Amino acid sequence: MTVTHGTLATGDGHVGARTLRTAVVGAGFMGRVHAEAARRAGGRVVAATASSPVGADAAAAAVGADRGYPDLAALLSDAQVDVLHVCAPNSAHAGIAEAALAAGVHVICEKPLATSVADATALVAASANRVATVPFVYRFHPMVREMRARLAGGEAGIVSSVSGSYLQDWLAGESDHDWRVDPALGGPSRAFADIGSHWCDLVEFATGDRIARLSAQTVVVHERSGAATENITTEDIATVQFTTARGVVGILVVSQVAAGRKNRLHLEVSGTEASFGFDQEDPERLWVGRRAGSTVLMRDPGTLSPGAARYARLPAGHAQGYQDCFDAFVADTYKAVLGEDPADGLPTFADGLRAVRITDAVLRSAAAGGAWTEVPA
Repeated sequence: MTVTHGTLATGDGHVGARTLRTAVVGAGFMGRVHAEAARRAGGRVVAATASSPVGADAAAAAVGADRGYPDLAALLSDAQVDVLHVCAPNSAHAGIAEAALAAGVHVICEKPLATSVADATALVAASANRVATVPFVYRFHPMVREMRARLAGGEAGIVSSVSGSYLQDWLAGESDHDWRVDPALGGPSRAFADIGSHWCDLVEFATGDRIARLSAQTVVVHERSGAATENITTEDIATVQFTTARGVVGILVVSQVAAGRKNRLHLEVSGTEASFGFDQEDPERLWVGRRAGSTVLMRDPGTLSPGAARYARLPAGHAQGYQDCFDAFVADTYKAVLGEDPADGLPTFADGLRAVRITDAVLRSAAAGGAWTEVPA
């Protein structure tokens, strides 16, 4: 497929010279989020897929697509899409993304990019001539960008440690079930691949440093009695101790059985001159700690660094959140599709491969009793 360059919607939804034709594979929660972000970026959701014609109609209705298709092959041959959003179960990501790339379509693929390092590596190679991104959307919180700018400017002094957690409770009950708990659909890792990967991407993005070695433990809290899948082996909890390429030490706790925590990603970077703390459930603020006292910075476009202010779409006091981050990520991806240079920090398939490699190292370490394990550079 030949993609014609042109102009794209701006962050406020203003449509430029050409409207990208978008398709969505998967009509669950994430499919609906992707479709909404596509429309806000100026795209048109023209197609959706499901496993049957009846399901296809329901999928199209769910994401607001013009038409439903019975399978991916029919969509790719008929719908003339520019960008395909992959929101299917994890085990299907690699095959869907590979087929779309082979058809000349640009791809946004949910994480994990693939359930194996080999498949993720192959997708990076296959995407060489296409825009191919992974929605590590927490990068697009303005206060994360502000933290990143201040760390890059040396405001922290010597960064000595990083710590944090990503906690959810949606699988806290013994009878809670979802396709993600099934290794055949979700892959060999659940909690870490699903949300721990977000935290690791965020710490590497904010600090400009890389996790080099880690020691991990994983825990299965519930056997998922009554679930359709027997012998659940994917983890409910993961703990990771690590060191970075620069010698910084870190610790992370990931859980999907933490009662009361809905989607709490917390990251704290500690330095000798200043420390910074970000909480995804309170994204309008950035905590800055100093020996003489602590302050809380508000998301105010008039006071933020340029890289952070770019993503502050609303005036101070008008709360932004998760969907705003997703909108910004998709808008930047679409700009790249249309030949514009996106802002620094657009997460690509290479970043998706990075997350798969970290996940693989976590699983290998946990299987070896927490043995220190290298993460490939």
